[in-house]
Amino acid sequence: MSEPSTKPRLAKIPAAAAGRRFDQVLAELFPEFSRSRLSAWIKSGDVLLDGATVAPRQIVRGDEQVALNAAPTQEVPLAPEAIALDIRYEDRDVLVINKPAGLVVHPGAGQPAGTLQNALLHYDAKLARIPRAGIVHRLDKDTSGVMVVARTLRAHSALVELLQARDVHRQYAAVVYGEMIAGGKVDAPIGRHPHDRLKQGIVEGAAGKPAVTHYRVRERFRAHTLIECRLETGRTHQIRVHMAHIRHPLVGDSQYGGGLRLPRGATPELSEALRAFRRQALHAEKIEFAHPVGGKLISVAAEMPSDLLALIGALRADVGAAAKSARR
Repeated sequence: MSEPSTKPRLAKIPAAAAGRRFDQVLAELFPEFSRSRLSAWIKSGDVLLDGATVAPRQIVRGDEQVALNAAPTQEVPLAPEAIALDIRYEDRDVLVINKPAGLVVHPGAGQPAGTLQNALLHYDAKLARIPRAGIVHRLDKDTSGVMVVARTLRAHSALVELLQARDVHRQYAAVVYGEMIAGGKVDAPIGRHPHDRLKQGIVEGAAGKPAVTHYRVRERFRAHTLIECRLETGRTHQIRVHMAHIRHPLVGDSQYGGGLRLPRGATPELSEALRAFRRQALHAEKIEFAHPVGGKLISVAAEMPSDLLALIGALRADVGAAAKSARR
């Protein structure tokens, strides 16, 4: 067994996790540790489920007690860094921040510092006591928008449970290729891409996790559409994978979008705007959840960043130019 800590880390399996594998749920309860390390601790008996050793693939019922007896050291040494934060809501239990595009959420391979997690530790040193400095969900590096952060252990546990129960409302704005006729729903399981470990994909069977994205049309352009997306689930790259799956990939998404597409007859301004937009056109514009202490509804929104507004402006101008040309 690993060297035990002086006090076990305790957690409760959320009722909403019933029917899932123990190692998968454990990774969500203790996100500061990698899945491989947690799986090793389960096998060595350093993690107990209702006081008993079980296999990583054990199916949980919900409401079981978890005891983590391994020393809870961080896998990546972290240091506070003075990185500016755009805080949209704050109290003693939670923060809601507006993350800019380009900021990585937490350290990992190739990104040991300069992350949101480093910034949070500088803002509030007490966050060092919370798993991943209170980060309970994440946005991709090049996705902007609102995220909730737990400032206390009780808030962390409650927010994790809310996320697992799909009780956190998350709304996104995105610009996709193609002119969508109407909104709809994508219900397709997501998992690690079978041939590219850096990507996610639509994966059927046990390797895929249920994933549901609702979307509606906000504004149509000549060859693009501004849509609103609402997540039922929160899988890695979910909106990007789902939109590519229905053949409406996000503008600027080099990983899933298949490269730059310039519409026929595009204005020079639109062509330049599309070439210059080098991130996925995705913004987390609103988050709503029941406060983890007290239950009041917290609703926080963040306006679109300037680069996304400029892209939408160029798309609108292109529509106007095409209409004017057609009247001649």
